[in-house]
Amino acid sequence: MKNMRTLQKRIAYQLQQGSLDAEVTGITYDSRKVQPQNVFVCIRGNRMDGHVYAEEAVERGAAVLVAERELEGIPEKVTVLVVKDSREALAQLSCAWEDDPAQHLVTIGVTGTKGKTTTAYMIYEILRKAGIRAGLIGTIETRIGEKSILSENTTPEPVVLQKLFSEMMREGCTHVVMEVSSQAEKQHRCDGFTFDYGVFTNIGNDHIGAGEHASFAEYLSCKKKLLRTCRTGIVNRDDKRFPEIIRQSTCRLVTFGCREKADFMAADAALDQAPGVLGVSYRVQGAADFPVRVDLPGLFSVSNSLAAIAVCAQMGIPEKAMQEALSAVRVRGRCEAVPVYPEMTLLIDYAHNAMSLESLLKTLRKYHPKRLICLFGCGGNRARDRRFQMGEVSGRLADLTVITSDNPRDEEPQAILDDIRTGIGKTEGAFVEIADRKEAIRYVIENRQPGDLVVLAGKGHETYQIRKGKRYEMDERVLIREILEESKGNV
Repeated sequence: MKNMRTLQKRIAYQLQQGSLDAEVTGITYDSRKVQPQNVFVCIRGNRMDGHVYAEEAVERGAAVLVAERELEGIPEKVTVLVVKDSREALAQLSCAWEDDPAQHLVTIGVTGTKGKTTTAYMIYEILRKAGIRAGLIGTIETRIGEKSILSENTTPEPVVLQKLFSEMMREGCTHVVMEVSSQAEKQHRCDGFTFDYGVFTNIGNDHIGAGEHASFAEYLSCKKKLLRTCRTGIVNRDDKRFPEIIRQSTCRLVTFGCREKADFMAADAALDQAPGVLGVSYRVQGAADFPVRVDLPGLFSVSNSLAAIAVCAQMGIPEKAMQEALSAVRVRGRCEAVPVYPEMTLLIDYAHNAMSLESLLKTLRKYHPKRLICLFGCGGNRARDRRFQMGEVSGRLADLTVITSDNPRDEEPQAILDDIRTGIGKTEGAFVEIADRKEAIRYVIENRQPGDLVVLAGKGHETYQIRKGKRYEMDERVLIREILEESKGNV
């Protein structure tokens, strides 16, 4: 329990009513989770407005309300603070409630349109290899010591984030690596502390539409925020928007790149291939000089690992730890190889936008497969343009596209497939359409040819499918095992 006077110092507010001497037991922005004597912060969301639930929060026992406007009908005993931005207030109050745990951790934030998850895992594994106890927060999971918690958001809400930092401290962690999404920056989830290191992998057109970002300018602005809230920024010199990315940055800058002259550069990059495994090797030059091998395919793996090396070098991590960690790193749903038959290679990847899919398919083409097959769908209740764009990309770059379902959400699956087909129609690419994802996977396995390289794109680490507001279990690894079991004796 804390006195509100110790918390309110972090925010600018007007006192509408009540006392600042209120004793409070916690902070929440979800009226359903309010406990007696909680602080309830009214958040304006895309679909819901927390101000509407202020009275419900009081009925559940809230002692303090934080809102962006004056509230009516609130009992006099309840303290009401009016702030300019309740999301900013939520972040600051969350930090204060947990006594600023980030000040006691080396914090590494990773942002970018693609590569966040892989780069974060690479940094995390390098730290572990160097004997450093680190935490990880990202799209797939949160790791605290040996404990793994499946993630709901790429970057948690401030109340959750600060609690995770506190738990990491208690478990002996000294470092934390976390993905920082553009939505998190837009919603001030990482306000209240300064990152020691901020990694910017790249920027591309994505996450623009209803419920995400109104324009590319807004999206870029949110991404760039990391370089104003970190002490050292690690930035991709190869990105065509590099000058825009670093404009207005306030941190010390360190660059990495494969093509442009940078502090950390990759030389002699080569593609490596073994049965069922695709990888890369190169030599780090510039601020360091040593060879690297990564069992993840393509130039984006060079770029991601180079970013990890650049940030770890700033922390004084030995080269040997970097080499050993990168040669063994595996990331669920990121070019994840799944054994099926010796004559084909099958990968699961999270590529779920045109930029990621184009980069992935161009990379895989460089391994010279007999056929490059791309199986994917698109999520419902998301920017419709993504469907046309991904269809066009796959039709242009794959030998065969298999259109199927992803997360239809509240939309009709067939409507999404029709949009993807429209995109493919702009190309001369061959395609088949199988709405049921398991049957689509069965099709590519049972109709395999020697030398096939198949990528199941879009789901990646996800183990569910969302249909009409419900989550259903659907793990592509499980589906593949089932198909192989069911196919015994038939293929």
